Amino acid sequence: MLVMVIVLASAGLFTYDQVSVLLRNNAEKHIQQTAVQASGKLDELLRQVDTFTAQVATNATIQRLMTKELLGERISFEERQLMQQEVRKQEAYSTGIRSIELYTTDYRMLFPLTDVTLLDRVSPDWIGRANRSKGQLVWYGIDPKYPGVLVAMRQVRLIDRSFSASGYLMVQVDAKYFELTDAAAESGRSDDLSEAMGLIDDKGQVITSDFSSDVNVESILLQNQSSVEMNGESYIAVQKRSQLTGWRILILTPAEYATEGISVLRTAVIVSGAVGGLLFIVLTFILSIMITRPILRLIRAMRGARFGTLKPIPVTSQTMEINELNNTYNQMVVSLNEMIEVVYQKEIIQSKAELKALQAQINPHFLFNTLEAFYWALEDKDEEELAQLVVAMSGLFRYVISRADEDEWVTLGDELDHAERYLKLMVMRMMDRLSWSIEVDEAYRRVPIPKLLIQPLVENAILHGIEQRLGPGTVTLRVGASSRTGYTRIEVIDDGPGMDADKIHSLYAAMDQGRNQTSAKGSGVGISNVQQRLRLNYESETEGLEIRSEVGHGTTMAFEIPDDIWALK
Repeated sequence: MLVMVIVLASAGLFTYDQVSVLLRNNAEKHIQQTAVQASGKLDELLRQVDTFTAQVATNATIQRLMTKELLGERISFEERQLMQQEVRKQEAYSTGIRSIELYTTDYRMLFPLTDVTLLDRVSPDWIGRANRSKGQLVWYGIDPKYPGVLVAMRQVRLIDRSFSASGYLMVQVDAKYFELTDAAAESGRSDDLSEAMGLIDDKGQVITSDFSSDVNVESILLQNQSSVEMNGESYIAVQKRSQLTGWRILILTPAEYATEGISVLRTAVIVSGAVGGLLFIVLTFILSIMITRPILRLIRAMRGARFGTLKPIPVTSQTMEINELNNTYNQMVVSLNEMIEVVYQKEIIQSKAELKALQAQINPHFLFNTLEAFYWALEDKDEEELAQLVVAMSGLFRYVISRADEDEWVTLGDELDHAERYLKLMVMRMMDRLSWSIEVDEAYRRVPIPKLLIQPLVENAILHGIEQRLGPGTVTLRVGASSRTGYTRIEVIDDGPGMDADKIHSLYAAMDQGRNQTSAKGSGVGISNVQQRLRLNYESETEGLEIRSEVGHGTTMAFEIPDDIWALK
């Protein structure tokens, strides 16, 4: 009974909590939908005003008269009246427009027929914003001189004169034009929720709203409050910003709307728990007889399997569930016996495979001894050049094949010797097409360097440089002092066909992403591997590979390393 109470209580609390959250989220979703519809309606109203002012600014008559003013010809009184008639025709098809005013570039009013200047109407900052908008409509919010009126302004740009500015158009719109109270009805919301909605400009001024006087709009906007108190009731506050003007729509919805149905849910959970507890007491006794006793007998039969090989059990019962459990156990025993046999056979096969792998391994010393025998055989036959190549190959293999306990770091001299052996072998393959030189001062040969860092660059210079050009080529390996004190600069130079800027950029991108750019004939190590090892071993002490190349003038790959990496670390 205790377990059942815990289960029912946990399930009830969990259900109550989840459904409560679901109801609240559903309510907030509807509120957000209202905000989205209100924002859509606001944007539509703003676009209507923008379209109206654009039609006025691009009217043929107004464009012609504004062109005259721009050219220094003052338009006559009759022409100003004609301009007024054209504007009135456009106003006949729009709503909410209180007035339209046109000004020249020197701020003189052309329409209406008064002598007021643009500076008398707006501040220079507003004019500057209109200039920066380059013909787009700019909203300034509430007119400080006329409460309840919104002001917007745009430049009048002449289409036939490369859209040059010829003046300004200012429009005054009634704030009631932007009332959004019908957005809730459009979204399917009920009108009896006392929902309040307001429109606030980017300066925090209320354009239009149906808020009560005790609502502090400024505090809600600054603190981004999600709930407020109004008329002694709690409200959910939702804000939506217009992408066109930066104005915000603020919607206040009674909090009780989000909690509708929670009290009914609470009662249902309590009643369900009480009925469930009563039924559990009645059914416990019946279930204990029908299930518990047969299961106990089954357990005793299963315990005998732990003393020997797993065998199916012959336990039977009149209860269908117990028989199903018995059959499942017997199937499990069969499967386990099969799996044990499979694993046993796999272990035998694995052991044999490992033995064959050990027997097939080549001892590096056997390889070196064989190459040494080749060397002495060639010496006996006076094949001095081939004998030296065998020595170079032996040294190359001995340098590359290192034991696990050997250090990864070598001296720069060892690395240069390894590169020299590689170049000798390449000369044998390429004959007169390849010549090489190594320029290094003896003092730099003791600088520590990671193993196999230079040879990939030499290989890259041959494969992508010398082999790609017509005629013989040269690879130069140069080691010298860096412009930075305490650093050594290593350069691998070839006079191959070179690369353009796009190819160099792709190489740098490949190195940053850890991808190799070697061809099918390459070693597979690649300059990307060299770049990664430089960064891993030297961290911030080196800037990595530097690639300099010009089409037709060869390629230089260089890097700088500290003379004493251990002192820096």
